[in-house]
Amino acid sequence: MKNMWKTVAAFASLALCASMAACGTSDDSDSTPNTASSTAKTFDVSSITTDESIAALVPDYVKKDGKLVVGTDTSYAPAEFIGEDGKTPVGYDIDLTKAIAKVMGLEPETAVSKFDMIIPSIGSKYDIGISSFTVTPERQKAVDFVTYYKAGSTWVTKKGNPDKVDTKNLCGVKVAVQIGTTQEEELTKINEQCKADGKAEVDVLSSSLQTDVTTNVATGKASVFYADSPVAGYAISQTDGTLEALGADEGVTEEGIIVKKGDEKMAQAVQKSVQKLMDDGTYKKILDNWGVSSGAIEQSQINPTA
Repeated sequence: MKNMWKTVAAFASLALCASMAACGTSDDSDSTPNTASSTAKTFDVSSITTDESIAALVPDYVKKDGKLVVGTDTSYAPAEFIGEDGKTPVGYDIDLTKAIAKVMGLEPETAVSKFDMIIPSIGSKYDIGISSFTVTPERQKAVDFVTYYKAGSTWVTKKGNPDKVDTKNLCGVKVAVQIGTTQEEELTKINEQCKADGKAEVDVLSSSLQTDVTTNVATGKASVFYADSPVAGYAISQTDGTLEALGADEGVTEEGIIVKKGDEKMAQAVQKSVQKLMDDGTYKKILDNWGVSSGAIEQSQINPTA
């Protein structure tokens, strides 16, 4: 019980911080940072040098100010979240962002945003987006993808599954999920089937921030949550044994960096940057640093078949 209340207090603190802290982007209305503790340290990218052939591919509208502005939702540890200082974005996606910018000869600028606002802002507010985006046909209609990682989805409950959740029968179950994610899309389809079968609807509790999703299960507001496997695994590790995975990971698919639709040069610049980091070992070192190398891929592709 002591550990449980310690966890609840920690997540409540995160939620309070999120509601009160200043945002980490020039448009404060778009973002609310969340902090999380981590034993991993930010990867040092200072030794990475510019690849002039790749830098030449970067469009003028991107490099005119010397910055690579990257949209990201910092509520998705360990991929992207706010560090213990309460203001600095950290995580393996953040480190990859910095490394890609170095290869392009640009300065990285992380722009914190709500997840579902990143895709509509690519090419206007943000040069690219890195925020654990699963490649889907629907998203490919709006943006181009450069693959860099793979992940599945994981169901997470309180330890011991006290509500006896059966993921094969979620009708009538209260499920927490982050808005705009592929997991939310899957829950919508599950709910439609429940209605078609004449059963109780899934009680979907959607939140803008993954930290709130995790909190809702840790505090008993929802029976289970659904999220990307590395995110779920990290959340479990941070809750002092309060949460556990329910069943095996499902639907392992590739994730991608998003680029303005039709911007072939920028897509090539990003793909070549990622591939260079893969080939020289930097990519693997970054993933190893955060303990997520199980999701490593060997080849980066532009707009793979989703």
